[in-house]
Amino acid sequence: MLGLGSLIGSGWLFGSWEAARVAGPAAILSWIVGAAVIGVIAYNYIELGTMLPESGGMSKYAQYTHGSLLGFIASWANWISLVTIIPIEAVAAVQYMGSWPWKWAHFTSSFVEHGTITTTGLLMVFVFILVFTLFNYWSVSLLTKFTSFISIFKVGIPLLTIVMLGLSSFYPRNFGNSLSSFMPYGSAAIFKATTVSGIIFSFNAFQTVINLGSEIQKPRKNIKRGIILSLLISSVIYILLQATFITSISPQMLAEHGWNGINFESPFADLAILLGIRWLSVLLYMDAFVSPFGTGVSFVASTGRALAAMVDNKHLPKILGKVNQKFGIPRIAIVTNSIISMLMVSVFRSWGTLASVVSTATLIAYLTGPVTVISFRKMAPNFTRPVKNYSLRFMAPLAFTLSSLAIYWAMWPTTFEVILIILLGLPMYLYYELKNDWAKTKKQLFSSLWMIFYLLFLTGVSYIGSKEFNGLDLLKYPYDFILIVVVSLGFYYWGTESRLFTKYFKQAKRVNDKVIKPSKIK
Repeated sequence: MLGLGSLIGSGWLFGSWEAARVAGPAAILSWIVGAAVIGVIAYNYIELGTMLPESGGMSKYAQYTHGSLLGFIASWANWISLVTIIPIEAVAAVQYMGSWPWKWAHFTSSFVEHGTITTTGLLMVFVFILVFTLFNYWSVSLLTKFTSFISIFKVGIPLLTIVMLGLSSFYPRNFGNSLSSFMPYGSAAIFKATTVSGIIFSFNAFQTVINLGSEIQKPRKNIKRGIILSLLISSVIYILLQATFITSISPQMLAEHGWNGINFESPFADLAILLGIRWLSVLLYMDAFVSPFGTGVSFVASTGRALAAMVDNKHLPKILGKVNQKFGIPRIAIVTNSIISMLMVSVFRSWGTLASVVSTATLIAYLTGPVTVISFRKMAPNFTRPVKNYSLRFMAPLAFTLSSLAIYWAMWPTTFEVILIILLGLPMYLYYELKNDWAKTKKQLFSSLWMIFYLLFLTGVSYIGSKEFNGLDLLKYPYDFILIVVVSLGFYYWGTESRLFTKYFKQAKRVNDKVIKPSKIK
């Protein structure tokens, strides 16, 4: 329920509309592609998460196998993506508030202007972020009870929306009667929509289960179960929502505006009002609080543990990793993340922009997962593995390749901007390495060079890539995809061969020593 509560957030409120504008009816394929990409990536992390169940685990795995630099890049990228999710959920709630149709609520119209949060709306966003933080300030018990309750509501409202809109307005011919009408913007738009429309972002939250690994009862069973079930259920809901959105639009509206001309402030609520289902629009406006609220609360928890984990890696001030002894909560990290979230939303004030940043940063962090899990197989064949995925030899390079393609789908200049933010964290890394253990840093720099060069390669390909992905079109579609696939496999191999035994590997062994062997479990 914690995983499902995180997965069904603002993505369902805006994703179907955003994807339809980019890809038309073929957006339904975008959700299938996005679910497949994240599913393959999650497959790698299930073994890591059950083998090393610990708080903030996503921020530590790469450091265990490749040393401090790769660990810093992975944790920094992952933290950037997580800390951006907190304001995006608050923005979603406030954007739906901005289109409240009631006379008494006309003052909320000042919250949003042309899809962008205004200064007045920004204050309301800050209030949401503050409430998200307070829900995490006392205990994990309160958090899990809250998310279990709220997840029932979050699943129920989307399902009710699917049924009611389907009964009130159903135009299956909106899918088109030919390939060109089904894909009005070409096949490239299907892939583009997965990243720029918030689809990857919508599925990203599976890692909440990983990052709370040490706080989950029976992690051997429940980490795998939580990830698989929450991804399957949310995938079905998202695909049905996209199909419902496509078939609910009137053909007259499509003829007048086209898919990319449909403009809604609150997509499903606006549709409900157009179809005369006022009571459903009220429920949707309520859910615009509940869905982002549940995800925001969950990600404050996940992000706090990710930041505290970076302190364990000795690349941030120690005070950020301080854990409250009574409640077991990294309070200072949680408060720090909230302040940074407020600063971030002050700069990026639209849902779409924030979703693109989240997706790209997340995917860069995910590049290390397949390399790390295979490296552990070679470095620690005797580690206790409660879940051992036997097709990992195929699935790991596939996950690396799909992550690479999805980063490219974010389009220039987003790829460059996010990679630049990640590389700008390197001076902080170098500062703490000089203070801590510079003598042993040289080897760790070489074990991580593959990632530095790969990020530069992805930036370059994005710049010269096809016009469909906002590049210079020096590399035509689909040859840009072929180049990325071939080169990614080379970098994947380089990454797995760059594994390195360091003091951090001993930390991983200590974590794994606490894992109960499957044979000892009754």
